[in-house]
Amino acid sequence: MVQEKELISKIVWRLMPFLGVLYLIAYIDRQNVSYAKLEMVGALGMSEYAYGLGASLFFIGYFLFEVPSNLFLTRFGASRWFARIMITWGIVTVALAYTQNATMFYILRFLLGVAEAGFFPGVLYLLTLWFPKDYRGRMVGLFMIFSALANAVGAPIGGMLLDLNGLLGHEGWQWVFLATGIPAVLAGIVTFFYLDDTPEKAKFLTEDEKRWLRDRLARENSGMEEHADNGFKALVNPRVLLMALCYIGFPLAAYGLSYWLPTIVRGFGVSNTTNGFINIIPWVIVALALWVVPAAADRAESKTPYIVGPAFVGAICLALSALVTSPTLQFTFLCVAAAGIFAGQPVFWSLPSRFLRGAGAAAGIAAINSVGNLGGFVAQNVVPWIRDSTGNDILPMVFLAVCLAVAGVLVIIVGRMLAARQAISV
Repeated sequence: MVQEKELISKIVWRLMPFLGVLYLIAYIDRQNVSYAKLEMVGALGMSEYAYGLGASLFFIGYFLFEVPSNLFLTRFGASRWFARIMITWGIVTVALAYTQNATMFYILRFLLGVAEAGFFPGVLYLLTLWFPKDYRGRMVGLFMIFSALANAVGAPIGGMLLDLNGLLGHEGWQWVFLATGIPAVLAGIVTFFYLDDTPEKAKFLTEDEKRWLRDRLARENSGMEEHADNGFKALVNPRVLLMALCYIGFPLAAYGLSYWLPTIVRGFGVSNTTNGFINIIPWVIVALALWVVPAAADRAESKTPYIVGPAFVGAICLALSALVTSPTLQFTFLCVAAAGIFAGQPVFWSLPSRFLRGAGAAAGIAAINSVGNLGGFVAQNVVPWIRDSTGNDILPMVFLAVCLAVAGVLVIIVGRMLAARQAISV
């Protein structure tokens, strides 16, 4: 007799810490550009806007190769494909340490997006193969907690690496890329041998446990539409397109905040190392929110309030951070805003698997993430442009607040449309 809680616990302990560590490495790799910026701009003679453009080209490569990457994942398996992703992005990150000019920076940032494309949506798809629906919100939240830990860990590491300026003939910004690229290559090698592609291939599960999980997932998927597992049809599914439109505001606000937060804190007159340690605070708060909100949402019938509520709180706090003049209050509002931006996202990502499965889920999740992450491209271009045009470090937060609020409104509209469609199908 298979005990559900014991089986889920076994899967959680086998998969989630490992996937979380991979995401921690990935997120530190994404974050490194915001710390390298503090010295790299002057070293290469670039303007803030030019650097923001180069940093944002990551998202163009990411957008173009996200869906193909996730479809390759279904063909080659998670262990091989995630290993390929991590090794290639690690190599490109190391190459960034030897950037000579703006053109080389642009090319490498684009290639980094190509290399990393498919990792985050690939994990989301993988979770649909291992966990029943009632657990997915919490699992995505647990997985995303490592992004908050990455920001917390990456913040002091980024500051300390900058202070290694001159060690072994390398500047501080070069150490930022070297120290974040090499772990990705090593983790990719470990992934090839450790990660199981599917429950059926897992040696740590008994035959009875595999059968129970297979039957449970089959029952949950039995009521889906005829083409729920069709990758191409998922790309033109109106619900996928609407969710992609909704999602843009979340990464836009997230990347805009994480990209600009170190610069705002430096305006307080602190050293690079102190800057890094101060930036631990918002991400600890984010980690707590990423566990509390999805856990509550998994127990609720309606998921929309658990996506929209945090988004509106985040938008309000972003706006307030631009209105107050006290550095302490500014930082406090930005901490709460960070929690609001991230807390509802795991709940959002639990929705596609309710109407997609198999290759359809892989393609649909990748499409939503790829379109949504264009918000990162917008953030890393518009935020520096606003800063350069106004000379104000806080005014960009108003732009991010508006975008996040609009995303919240769109989630409400789409939630009602999806509910109405589900009612008609029933």
